[in-house]
Amino acid sequence: MSVNTTVDHCKTPNQSTYEVLSWLIMGEFVLGLPLNLSVLYIFIFRYKFWKKKSIFLFNIVVADFLMMVCLPAKAYDYQHGQRRSPKPLACKLMHFMLFLNRGASITFLIILSIDRYFNVVHLGRRNFVKVLKKTPQISILIWVLLLTLTIPTMVNSFECCNSHGRAIETPSYDVTDTLREIVYFTQILIPFTVLLFCTVRIVNRLRRKTVGEKTKLRRAVLVVISVVVVFALCFLPSTIARAVLLAVRLQDWQNAENVVVQVYDSLMVLSFMDCLLDPLVYCFCNSGFKDAYISTFCPTFLQKKLLKTDFGLGTTTTTTTTIITTTNSGNRTVCLKKK
Repeated sequence: MSVNTTVDHCKTPNQSTYEVLSWLIMGEFVLGLPLNLSVLYIFIFRYKFWKKKSIFLFNIVVADFLMMVCLPAKAYDYQHGQRRSPKPLACKLMHFMLFLNRGASITFLIILSIDRYFNVVHLGRRNFVKVLKKTPQISILIWVLLLTLTIPTMVNSFECCNSHGRAIETPSYDVTDTLREIVYFTQILIPFTVLLFCTVRIVNRLRRKTVGEKTKLRRAVLVVISVVVVFALCFLPSTIARAVLLAVRLQDWQNAENVVVQVYDSLMVLSFMDCLLDPLVYCFCNSGFKDAYISTFCPTFLQKKLLKTDFGLGTTTTTTTTIITTTNSGNRTVCLKKK
C-alpha cells in the first residue's frame, strides 16, 4: 500500500473553509447549550421523568448535552488550522466522546421508534420495550455496551493520525481500524433500516384504522417521521461522505482527498444539529413534556395558544356543552355535545 508520508493529514486543507465551519459550530453551541440545559431542567425538576416512564428520553437528553459540551474544543481546533487536535490523548478523547454520545442518541431514538411500532402494529401483544422502560438498569447496560463498542477509537489514533491508507499497518492495527469503520457504518445503517421498517408499517396501519383510533396513530407517525428527519439531515450525509472519503484515501488520490475531506467535515458539522432537533422528538413523543416546557419557558401570552394547539398529538382541549330540551309533557332530554 503506497502512502504519502509528506502530507500532514491533521492540518486543514483549506483554512477559509474551516474558519466558517468553526463559526457554525459555535453557533450550534450557543443555540444548543441553553436549549439542552432547559430540557434537562424540565425532565428532572418539572416532568420528573422517572415517574413518567420516560427514562429512554432522558438518556437522549444526556447524550445530546455531553456532545454539546465537546463542540468548543472542535471549533478551537478548526480555528487553529487543525482538523483534529494534534495531541494524541485529546484527539482520542474527543473522538471517544463524539462516537459514544452519537451512538447513545441513535440507540435510544431507535428504541423509542420500536416502542411505537409495537404499540401500533402489534397492539395487544407483549411489548418488550415497555418492560425495558420500567427498569433503569437497562439504560445503564446500553451505555456499557456502547462504551465497549467505542473503545476502538481509543486504542489507536483516529482521522488525522491514521487511518486506512495513512500508515504502514500491522495486522493488529488493521483489525482495529477495520473494526472502527464497521462500528461507524453499522451505527447508522442498521438503525436507519429498522427506522424505515417501523415507519412504513405504522403508516400502513394508520391507513387501515378507523377514525376513532387515528389520534394515537397520528402521534406514532409523527414520532417515527421526526426521527427519520433527524437521521436524514444529520447522519446519512456524513455517512455517505465518509464512504467516499475512505474510497479516495485507499486509492491514494491526494488532490481528490483534499476536497472530499472538506465535504466530510462540513457534513459532520451538520450532524451536530442533532442536538437541536431532538427536542422536537421529545415533544412528539410525549405531550406532557411539551406542556411542561411551554408553561415554564414561554411567555404568558403564548402559553394559552400553544397549549391548546394540537400539533397532531391529540392534546387539544375538549369542551363539553350541555343542551337541555323540554318536551310538551314536561320531560327533559339532556344532550352532550363535544367540541
